[in-house]
Amino acid sequence: MNERVTLEIVDNIAVVTMNRPDKLNALDMPMFEGLAKTAKKLAKNRDIRAVILRGEGNAFCSGLDVKSIMKNPLAAAKLLIKPGRKISNLAQDVGYLWRQVPVPVIAVTQGKCWGGGFQIALGADFRYTMPDCEFSIMEMKWGLIPDMSGSITLRELIPIDLAKELTMTARIFDGNEAKEMGLVSHVSEKPFDDALAFAKEISKRSPDAIANAKKLFNETWTATEKVALWWETKLQKQLIGRWNQRASISQNNPKEKNPMAFKKRSK
Repeated sequence: MNERVTLEIVDNIAVVTMNRPDKLNALDMPMFEGLAKTAKKLAKNRDIRAVILRGEGNAFCSGLDVKSIMKNPLAAAKLLIKPGRKISNLAQDVGYLWRQVPVPVIAVTQGKCWGGGFQIALGADFRYTMPDCEFSIMEMKWGLIPDMSGSITLRELIPIDLAKELTMTARIFDGNEAKEMGLVSHVSEKPFDDALAFAKEISKRSPDAIANAKKLFNETWTATEKVALWWETKLQKQLIGRWNQRASISQNNPKEKNPMAFKKRSK
């Protein structure tokens, strides 16, 4: 990883840190590239059980480093070009790719979570935040629209009128209001500790079942009933009778003296 993004894995839990605290972890090209590379790397790691995504210092991420990006036209172009058959560009990858990591991703936010930073957090499966954390879909302030996968993640959490309101006004709201709107999962004074405890709890479950549960809801949340039911059956067939499913049964059998241990995620 580059200096903008650090990765630490302890007890199979990955902690990804945006490391530009002097600039409130604003997104310049090295930060975009570091986040995308880290997400891709973790998606291939079958040993990890959860990811915690955080920002170093006093902010999660204050959004796009507008001056840095705009002074380099080639950088701006690189962010928006979709190479080959990819469905997302680099700007979208930093939010969207966390959905492709087959383990739960937990964003821990504090200070400022603005614009692109907010869209990164929305790409996670869960958001743990402090009460006074500031959130904003701030792109409108710069005459822009959210373009880092927010059109996918927002629709899963809030109604369309609220998404339009927050986008068009670019207003700032705190962690408690974000929770009331359904944009964050939990609010506390120690969100990282709570996120870590949650990650450890998830790690006690079958890694294959956890991965398929994430995929099930990501694929079906806005799908038709026919598609949703098809995914249920498809993903369940991948689990039934396999080692980690049998290990789950073994571990929950009070008569089992030597319960089976889980193996690494199958894919």
